[in-house]
Amino acid sequence: MAELTAELSRAGCVAAEEEARDLVERAGDDPSLLRGLVDRRLAGEPLAWVTGRTDFAGQSVLVRAGVYVPRWQSMALALRAGARLPSDGRAIDLCTGTGAVAAALREARPAARVVATDSDSRAVDCARTNGVEAYLGDLFTPVPPGFRGQTDVVVAIVPYVPSGELRLLPRDTLAFEDAAHYDGGPDGADVLRRVVKEAPGYLRPSGALLLELGGDQADVLRPTLDHLGYGAIRTWSDDDGDLRGLEATWG
Repeated sequence: MAELTAELSRAGCVAAEEEARDLVERAGDDPSLLRGLVDRRLAGEPLAWVTGRTDFAGQSVLVRAGVYVPRWQSMALALRAGARLPSDGRAIDLCTGTGAVAAALREARPAARVVATDSDSRAVDCARTNGVEAYLGDLFTPVPPGFRGQTDVVVAIVPYVPSGELRLLPRDTLAFEDAAHYDGGPDGADVLRRVVKEAPGYLRPSGALLLELGGDQADVLRPTLDHLGYGAIRTWSDDDGDLRGLEATWG
């Protein structure tokens, strides 16, 4: 274990000891399997793809190769969305990926109905394996009709990195992951704007829209939010002061 930790640390893994433990647990008593898993990780493959799982909001989430890996920064979004969701309410999780946020909402409100969508069939399959009611399609397109005007919470982690800043992502990110998971257009807000504009067709009065975003995107979206009639617009930041999300109330 100590040698493996040192090897991962030399390769630049920040949480080398934790990663070593996860890899050893995944490999069990098979040394050749462990070596293969370590080599994949050293090549830069996301740890969650290598081990097939990650922890999110207190739950173990299945992660399949090729599917966007949920980040710890998104936990605040999930917690805020759970707080806005009534015990018997309805929620839509857009661009669900593994279904981590939808699963967290379901855990917080077991009697609520939570549906999720994603345009990637691999993600939909992964989310369903995680117990999420997931549908294949673009944003709101595949949402069941009964959610129109009856949804308490819409939550979304859509691509929001400005196209010109993709090069600033960690080297291994785009070496393995699909750029479409991140590319939000020139200012990063192309998909965010679509969600803001389409969500009123699904939210009930006083329903909540919660978005993950960054940079100056709250200011970029503010005119659209105001024009459409959203209110009680709030943002939150992480411990470093970086913008992480926006919450707005419809009607």
